[in-house]
Amino acid sequence: MNKPMSPAASPADRRLQVTYRDPDSLVPDPRNARTHPKRQIAQIVQSIRAFGFTNPILADPQGNLIAGHGRLRAAKEMRLETVPVIELEGLSEAEKKALRLADNKIALNAGWDLEILKLELADLSLPEIDIDLGLTGFSPGEIDVVLGETPDPDDEVIPAVPQSPRVQPGDIWQLGEHRVACGDGRDVAFLRELVGEGSKIDCAFLDPPYNVKINGHANAKGRHREFAMASGEMSEDQFRGFLADTLGACAKVSRNGAVHFVCMDWRHMDDVTASVEDIYSDLLNICMWNKSNAGMGWLCQLNFSDTH
Repeated sequence: MNKPMSPAASPADRRLQVTYRDPDSLVPDPRNARTHPKRQIAQIVQSIRAFGFTNPILADPQGNLIAGHGRLRAAKEMRLETVPVIELEGLSEAEKKALRLADNKIALNAGWDLEILKLELADLSLPEIDIDLGLTGFSPGEIDVVLGETPDPDDEVIPAVPQSPRVQPGDIWQLGEHRVACGDGRDVAFLRELVGEGSKIDCAFLDPPYNVKINGHANAKGRHREFAMASGEMSEDQFRGFLADTLGACAKVSRNGAVHFVCMDWRHMDDVTASVEDIYSDLLNICMWNKSNAGMGWLCQLNFSDTH
C-alpha cells in the first residue's frame, strides 16, 4: 500500500529551472501515444513566431522527452538553435509514462464556456484589433460557428406530417438535367421509369436502412421517426433478403461494369457481402469513415462492380 507523501517531500514544492538545450540533444519517446499532424505542427510554429516559446519542454536529465513532442518538432522545423527545457529529476520510468499521458489527457478534459468564448472571439474580431485569429488554434469554420447568430428556436420545431401528403409514390420531377423521384427502391419498373426506359446507369451511391433502430440509438428518442422498414425489426435472413431486393433492383438498371457504392454500418457489413453474391461480380474496395462521434456505428462503404 502506497504511503502518502509528506508535505516536505511533495513534488509540488519542487523549484523549477529552465535551461536552454540544442533540440538535437533531446530524444523523443518512440512510444509517445499523442499524435501531432502536420496541421497542428504548423499551428505551433505560428504560435511560437507570434508569442515566443511560452511552454518549455519537459525532459529527464538524460534528455529523454516527457512532454513537448509537438513543440520539439516545431522548433526543429523552425531551425531553432536552442529550446527551453525543464529537467525533471527523480522520476521513475512509470512516473514518466504517467506524466506523459497526463500532460495531454488532463488538458483534453477541460470544456468551454461558450458564451465567454463567443465574447472573447468577438473582441479579437474587431477591426481595430490587428491579430490573426488563427493564433487561437480555432479554424475559420469553428470561429464562424461560435460567432454565428443564435439559432431561431422555431427552426428546431419539426413540422407535423400532413394527413394528405402532396408527394405520392411514383412521382418523378425533372430538375434541369437531373431527376428526383419518390418510390420503392426495390421496384425495378419504377427505377427503369426514373432512369429512362432503355437507359443504363454507370454508377450508384446506395444507402439502404441498416436494420438498426433510430430512436435511442442514432438520435435522441423522438427526434426522428423510425424508417418504414429495416429499422431493427428484421431477422438476419429477412434483412439479407431486403438488401438483395434493394441492391439487385438497382443492378438491373445498371450497365455491365457499373460501380455501386453501398453504405452500411460495420455491424452489418457481412450481411451486405452475403446478400450480393449473385448480384455483383467483384468487391473492389472497402472504405471506413473514422467519425469523431458515432451514430449508427460507423459508415462502411463497399465499392462493388456490377458485371452480372
